[in-house]
Amino acid sequence: LGLRLDPKVMELEGDNRDVPYGVLFAHGRNFNAYHVRFRDIARGGMRLVTPPNAELVALESARQYDECYGLAYAQQLKNKDIPEGGSKAVCLINTAGLSPPGKNFAMRKAVKSFADTILDLIVETDETKEQRVDFLGKEEVLYLGPDEQVIPQDINWIVKRAAKRGYDTPNAFMSSKPRTGINHKEYGVTSEGVKVYLDVALRQQLGIDPNTEPFTVKMTGGPDGDVAGNLIKILFRDYGDNCKIVGIADHSGCAEDPEGLSHEELLRLVSEDLNISNFDPSKLGGEGELHLVDTEEGVIARNTMHNRLEADAFIPAGGRPNTIDLSNYGHFLKSDGTPSSPLIVEGANLFVTSLAREQLFQQAGVTIVKDSSANKAGVITSSYEICAAMLLTEDEFYDNKEQIVSEVLQKLRDMAGMEAKLLFREFGNYRGSLPHVSQVISDTINLATDAITSALDELSEEDVDALLVLFKAHLPKTIADIAFDRVKERCPEQYVKNAIASCLASKLVYKEGTKFIESLPTDRLAKIAFDYVSKESEIATLKEALEDADMPKAEKQRILDLLEAGGARTALNVF
Repeated sequence: LGLRLDPKVMELEGDNRDVPYGVLFAHGRNFNAYHVRFRDIARGGMRLVTPPNAELVALESARQYDECYGLAYAQQLKNKDIPEGGSKAVCLINTAGLSPPGKNFAMRKAVKSFADTILDLIVETDETKEQRVDFLGKEEVLYLGPDEQVIPQDINWIVKRAAKRGYDTPNAFMSSKPRTGINHKEYGVTSEGVKVYLDVALRQQLGIDPNTEPFTVKMTGGPDGDVAGNLIKILFRDYGDNCKIVGIADHSGCAEDPEGLSHEELLRLVSEDLNISNFDPSKLGGEGELHLVDTEEGVIARNTMHNRLEADAFIPAGGRPNTIDLSNYGHFLKSDGTPSSPLIVEGANLFVTSLAREQLFQQAGVTIVKDSSANKAGVITSSYEICAAMLLTEDEFYDNKEQIVSEVLQKLRDMAGMEAKLLFREFGNYRGSLPHVSQVISDTINLATDAITSALDELSEEDVDALLVLFKAHLPKTIADIAFDRVKERCPEQYVKNAIASCLASKLVYKEGTKFIESLPTDRLAKIAFDYVSKESEIATLKEALEDADMPKAEKQRILDLLEAGGARTALNVF
C-alpha cells in the first residue's frame, strides 16, 4: 500500500512547526515507512529501524513519523547550500524473533518494497496511471541516499529498479553507488566538515590552537563507524599527538583513558573495521579502562561515558536521536554545575534535543555546534553526486573519479569554513545560543533561496542563462569542465533554477551576514540579490584595474581587501 498524503493530515491541531512539502507512506509485510520532504525537489537518506523485541517495535512505531519529520527538517536546514531541499525516509521493520539470516532477508525485502512503492507514486506510466489515484497532478522529483543499515546491495538494486521503472535519472535516484558514487565512509566526507567546525570552535571559544596545543576529545560512535572512524583518522592526520581522545563509546562498549587512547590501536580498529570492544586492553594507560556491554556494569559505563568523562570537546559521531534530552541533560554537568565538556560538535543528527541544547547553554554556557551545520558535508557530497549522475556518463565519472573526489573534499572544507566563520562571528556580535545562530543562518539562506527561486520564474530565459555562472562556480571544476554545456539539456528546469537560487543565497549570507538579508523587504530581496551579482562583476573589474596601479604594495593590498570585503554591498547603496 502506497499513499501520497496531504502533509497537513499529519500535523496536530495547534502545532506551529513547519508543514512539510510532501509526505509519502508505505505499508508492507512486516514494515511501515514514511518519506518526508520540505521542498518540491529534495534529497535525504533512507534509514532502516529494526527494534529487537515487540515492545520496542511498538515504541518506535509511536514515534516513527516524528522521527522522520525531525530528521527531514534537520536535513532541510543543512541542505541550504545545495539545489535539493531536505528529506528523510524511515522504514520501521518488525524483525523481532527472527534469526540473523531471517532478519537480513526481511530488511532487504522491505527496502525493495519501499523503494518500489515510492516509484509507484512518482513515476508516471500507463500501469501506474491505471492503479494510482492522483490528487497532486504534477511530477515529483526525489533523490535518496543510504542511511543506517542500508547496504551496497540495496543501493545497486534501487538504481537498477529506478531505471527499469522509467525514472528520468536513475543514477541520481540513489547516492553512494559503489562504482559511480562517492562513498561517504570510504572518503570520510562528513567527518572532513565536522573537523573544520571543531577547529574553528577550539580557536574561537576555548582559545586553543589545535596545531600547536594539546586538546582532549570524547566521542560516541565506534571506530568502525563512518563519522567516528573517519574523524579519528582526520584528527590524528591533522593534529598528531596534540589530539588526545580520552573516551569512545559505541554499541559494544566503551574505552576510556585520561592520558588519551593509543593512536596506533585506534587506527588499527578503524583500518580493520572493528568496534571499540576489540580495543587491546594492554594498550591502555595506568588509569585506562575497557567496558563491554556483556555485563550490567559495562552497559552503565557505556551509557554514561559521554556524561562522565571530562574533555575539551564532546563529539557525538553516532548514537540514537534524543540521547540527551530535557529529562537528563543535567547529567552532562559536574557537581559544581560546570559542563563535563564546554564544547559539543554534533557529528550525529539530533543527538541532543533543541530544548536540552538551550538549557546546557543557559545553565552552563556550553557551546554547541548544531548538526545542521557540523555534519552538512555529507549532504553536499550527495548533491554533487546527483549533479555528476545527470551530467556525466558512468565512464566519464569513473575515469575522473579521484580528481572529482579531491575537488569535492576541498569544496566541503571551504563551505564548512565559510559557515563556521559566520557562525562564530554572529555568535560574538549578537544575542542567542550558537544553535540559535545556526538555525538563523539556515533559515535566512532558505528564505533567500525561496525568494530567488520564485523570481527566476519571472525572468527571461536569457537572464536566467546569464546567472548560470553561479551554478558553474558551485560545481567541482572537473565536472564543470567536462559537462557544464549539458546542464540545460540534462537537468530538470526546476533543478537548474533551484541551483542558481541556492548558490546566490549562500553567497549573499556567508559574505554579508544574516542581518543584511533580514533587513531587506521580502518583495525586494530577489532583485537586490540579482543586482548584487552585477555589482560583484563591477568590483572584479575595479580590482583588476587596481592591480596595475603604481602605488605601494601594502596600500594596494589594503584597498583590494576592502573592495573584496564590502565593495559589492557598498555599490548597491543598501545598508
